[in-house]
Amino acid sequence: MDRPHSVIRDHILFPDNSFPFTASTTEGVNPGFQRLHWHQTLEMNYIRSGNGYYLINGMKIPFEQGDLVFINSNDLHRAFETKDLVMDIIMFDPSLLAIDLKYDPELMRPFREAGVDFSHIITHDKPVSRELAQLFHRMMEECRTKDDVFMSLIRADLIRFLGLANRHLQETPQQTVHLSMKHRGMHVLRDVLHTMELNLGYGWTLNELADLAHLSPSRFSALFHQAVGTSPLNYLIQLRLTHAVHLLETTDLKIIGIAEECGFRNLSNFNRLFKQHVGLSPSELRDQS
Repeated sequence: MDRPHSVIRDHILFPDNSFPFTASTTEGVNPGFQRLHWHQTLEMNYIRSGNGYYLINGMKIPFEQGDLVFINSNDLHRAFETKDLVMDIIMFDPSLLAIDLKYDPELMRPFREAGVDFSHIITHDKPVSRELAQLFHRMMEECRTKDDVFMSLIRADLIRFLGLANRHLQETPQQTVHLSMKHRGMHVLRDVLHTMELNLGYGWTLNELADLAHLSPSRFSALFHQAVGTSPLNYLIQLRLTHAVHLLETTDLKIIGIAEECGFRNLSNFNRLFKQHVGLSPSELRDQS
């Protein structure tokens, strides 16, 4: 079994490759983002309603209505819904502001130093939050309507958004353990997470996963739970079920074959876990597809 080098990167597709910016709204947490993942695009979330929390590089970051969240390129992150979550999401490639970075190299600091000198979250009670939220939703609306010169207006609002964040939101890190986790702990897990994703059908044990990280099972379990929010074997089940959903929706494979490919040796156990986590049986999901 080949050992990969990192968690599989998500490739974000932009509707117009000449303008690498996209905006969307989600209710709850999209199943694809319930797994720990990363991408090279920059991401901003506005919490329209409800609440929940992110795990970003091992840090647990609660959010609620009116908050804004920054996620940098390469940040390992995973979202959780607590109650009635609706999020507005903006993603863009840093190349969008390449010309502006020539004149203001510090423009991207709220992303680049998120979790260090800047917080990943801008809570709704910050004095600058209201103006940032207005800029955020102007960009969302311009992206939706695509009226004349919408690209220029989005870029202008994005520059002001980042400029205001730079001016008002720099802070001193409060918990150095977070930095330690970000720089030392997460790279240990990247290999293990990638190996799990590429070998979902393998019958992993906790000891085998800990061996991949060169850690004791107890230390590995503690590090994993801090970063991912659940135990290694429970997360493996979540990965397997997410892949099973994908296969049910995109292939004609028999359900028993999908269960076996996803690492479930017992069909009744697969059906039970699938219903528990997804809310439908595998056959009910397939009938809806």
